[in-house]
Amino acid sequence: MTMTQWLLFFLIIQVVHFLATWKLYVKAGRKAWEAAVPIYNAVVLMGIINRPKWWVILLFIPIINLIMFPVVWVETIRSFGRNSTLDTWLVVLTLGFYIFYVSYGLDVEYKKDRDLKPRSAAGEWVSSILFAVVAATLVHTYFMQPYVIPTSSLEKTLMIGDFLFVSKFHYGARTPMTTVSFPMVHDTIPVVKSKSYLNKPQLPYFRLPGFQKIKRNDIVVFSWPADTVRQFFKKEKGVEKPIDKKSNYVKRCVGLPGDSLQIIDGRVHINGERLVLSDRAKPQYHHVVTTKGPLNNNTLNALGRKNYAGSLVRIPQDVMKQSSADRVIAERTFLTRFKEDSTYVYFTGGISEQNVANVLKAESTKDMALFNMTEEEAKAFANSSEILSVERFIEKKPGNYVFPQSAAHRGTNDNFGPIYIPEAGKTVPLNLDVLPLYKKIITKYEGNTISVAGNQISINGQVADSYTFKQDYFWMMGDNRHRSEDSRVWGYVPYNHVVGKPVFIWMSIDNFNDGLKNWSIRWDRVFTTVGGSGKSVSYFRYFIGALLVWIGFNYFRKRKKKAA
Repeated sequence: MTMTQWLLFFLIIQVVHFLATWKLYVKAGRKAWEAAVPIYNAVVLMGIINRPKWWVILLFIPIINLIMFPVVWVETIRSFGRNSTLDTWLVVLTLGFYIFYVSYGLDVEYKKDRDLKPRSAAGEWVSSILFAVVAATLVHTYFMQPYVIPTSSLEKTLMIGDFLFVSKFHYGARTPMTTVSFPMVHDTIPVVKSKSYLNKPQLPYFRLPGFQKIKRNDIVVFSWPADTVRQFFKKEKGVEKPIDKKSNYVKRCVGLPGDSLQIIDGRVHINGERLVLSDRAKPQYHHVVTTKGPLNNNTLNALGRKNYAGSLVRIPQDVMKQSSADRVIAERTFLTRFKEDSTYVYFTGGISEQNVANVLKAESTKDMALFNMTEEEAKAFANSSEILSVERFIEKKPGNYVFPQSAAHRGTNDNFGPIYIPEAGKTVPLNLDVLPLYKKIITKYEGNTISVAGNQISINGQVADSYTFKQDYFWMMGDNRHRSEDSRVWGYVPYNHVVGKPVFIWMSIDNFNDGLKNWSIRWDRVFTTVGGSGKSVSYFRYFIGALLVWIGFNYFRKRKKKAA
């Protein structure tokens, strides 16, 4: 929905409100025209229903207004004597249109001094829960959002099972664009597992002022630009989601608007210089470990099973020579048989034995295995008496699997670019060579159409040899370089997809994805900050101490008050 469409929709709502309520305004001692003036009519209505004027603000906050509208409808008819349960249900189920019947079809009298207190315990509970939801939604949407880390892409900085508070106000809260949505959830309603929102109508994008800009090395939560899943981890095709309902991702910002970025042998270079990460960042890479003897469970335990990426096993040539369909079946049979050996495990990912052999110029890889570790860990393991060498694995054979998935821009996760990261207001030359880099920006993110005829590019029907970007873009990557799907796969992150900044870990659970019975709390990570330098420190004991002091203070205060 464009701004013009939204203004037209707002005016229609105002006309409907005037037609439904002007007679009630008059019966309450107000003027009929007061029901027609936008915003002012809401202020007057709060006076009529004896509710605080600050409620008007809640009526104009997306998502929260969906909760407040039914409340105001009910309060309006009750101010004119319609207090029955049937009246309440009718005004809610008709989306407020029952007020037309009350206004034109009934001879009602204004109850100026009606009792505002709920008449039953159930009513008291409903009222309390309703405003608790309003308060929580307000905080969740505009100030601080809870978030849990589901993947290892930022391991060891953020770990699977870390529960975060994500600040919306650091970069400026993004106001909701999806107007009709179930409160306090993202894209799916829990338990029933159904879609939590309607795609239309949509509000125009708007962001409140923030007090800092995204800086290089910041960890950022954002809406996944390439999201085509109805639920996280359940991939589908052809799913179109509103920006604010796309799956939330968390990565480190390594490239800012206006930067030139290149990845050389796994290391990020910005504007020709190697990126210096913050001291808390612990980038991990796949390393090829060559052992003196066959890889066994003792070696796996010494190197860390969680770091294990799988053995590089030699598949027999007679298996490899079979047709593709038969080879897949034969491979699985062979590898399954191999797995049953008590001393070996095998690697099932896309890094083949031959690929590693080519990189290392090795004739045999039978005593090699892939482990995921930091360079500091690799140096420590290299000194072990059971290990011959530890070498960082680098993908060197270029392909179309990296952004922008174009034959003209082939690369690998470890050798990529250079590319320009677009900046709002900056203009770039446009030709067939660079078009794959910017096509998604021009069409999907900035709402234009593109057509190509021969060597000629047209945007919105006009021949174009340049393009000026409408917003800033960022390059986001995981610290876990070979276990992160990030900008190297799906490209730039638009500024309107930015959600917020993780600031605090309030809980951390080990084995989070392995079922509740396997959970254990990482106490050293509870109540730690995400940002900062040096080793993170848990503030949990200080929180417990402050909580005990507060409980003691309240206890003695109440005893003193009771004694008096």
